[in-house]
Amino acid sequence: HPTMVALNQTSLQPASFLLLGMAGLEDLHTWLSIPFCLMYIAALLGNFILLFVIVMERSLHKPMYLFLAMLAVADLVLSSSTVPKTLSIFWSLSKEMSFHACLTQMFFTHVSFIAESTILLAMAFDRYVAICNPLRYAMVFTHLMIAKIGLAAIARSFCVMFPTIFLLQRLPYCGHRTMPHTYCEHMGIARLACADISINIWYGFATTLLSPGVDVVLIGVSYILILRAVFRLSSKDAQLKAVGTCSSHACVILMFYTPAFFSFFTHRFGHNIPHHVHILLANIYVLLPPMLNPIVYTMKNKLIREKVSQVL
Repeated sequence: HPTMVALNQTSLQPASFLLLGMAGLEDLHTWLSIPFCLMYIAALLGNFILLFVIVMERSLHKPMYLFLAMLAVADLVLSSSTVPKTLSIFWSLSKEMSFHACLTQMFFTHVSFIAESTILLAMAFDRYVAICNPLRYAMVFTHLMIAKIGLAAIARSFCVMFPTIFLLQRLPYCGHRTMPHTYCEHMGIARLACADISINIWYGFATTLLSPGVDVVLIGVSYILILRAVFRLSSKDAQLKAVGTCSSHACVILMFYTPAFFSFFTHRFGHNIPHHVHILLANIYVLLPPMLNPIVYTMKNKLIREKVSQVL
């Protein structure tokens, strides 16, 4: 009977979700929207300017800057897949989101996050080769190699996130459709299901440990090796220069992983952490790195600084 089929379908998947934003801080939505909006505009401007400068300027077509361009693209996708919807919730324009739009948003948010993590790892490896093995640098980081790394970042994040779409589609939601969040993320959606979500929990856990988790460890290792090599350098000047090139990268890494991992672990274990703290963190890791990355790299890098000031 067609109506029975329709009923079965609706009991399995809601047509749409209702996103509540910062549950418990509704009175502050308008105020919160101001820093969110400003940070998002700064992220868009900063990353577009950085991309424009790197694409247009021949002298910047070197591995380090090409990785920066990739990072800017990942940042634009990461912030643009979440922030516009968050602002529309804060301004009470639209709090609804269809089930498939929600899955799409989740997919792009997580994919760009994992891709960015992969690029940060490639950048750490780039610094490692440049400082510890400078003679082989030009051989290792050819344009073909950089293109391959870019494709690998996309392929890897796609493969990690693709199964979550099916893991969420197979769950029944029994009409639960209110989500106390500003955007859709894997565990946020899974928590609405009225069935056992242990596969989702374990899959989310495994992928986090295996993608960003492994990246952080490898980045750490490359930095230890870099520092070891740096302190073997004879001149104080060479030491300072090497530490300088790495410090901006280290800042970006801390900004990127700290809120993300904190957000991830509070989802799993922090049941006594207030919900709005959790949502605030989930928003910080999609807003703060995209806004600060271009600023940090422009301030720390003389060549980029000159080119950007010429453009402006």
